Amino acid sequence: QVQLGESGGGLVQAGGSLKLSCAASGHNIDMGAMGWFRQAPGTERKLVAGISWSSNLTYYLDSVKGRFTISGDGAKKTVTMQMNNLKPEDTATYYCASSRDFGYPFDSWGQGTQVTVSS
Repeated sequence: QVQLGESGGGLVQAGGSLKLSCAASGHNIDMGAMGWFRQAPGTERKLVAGISWSSNLTYYLDSVKGRFTISGDGAKKTVTMQMNNLKPEDTATYYCASSRDFGYPFDSWGQGTQVTVSS
């Protein structure tokens, strides 16, 4: 079973930056990809950025391309997401998640961390 621990998040003005971090722990971790999802009230949870060490790929939601950067260490099972030029529409609860690889469901989740961007 995988446990994901998140840190980062908070309140920032529009145009500011935040960094989210996540580390996985547990036994028999079969994890080839990690990602960050976000969910605002009344909306669906959506994948914002993902990284696959198995496939050597990254993914970004169109609205964050050029502003967010995901990086990670497959051996250490850690992932970070640097968020720059934040906009009020980025306000949401952000969740770290892991999967066997892209194309497989993300089946382990962190508790979520709040990001609030004021205008």
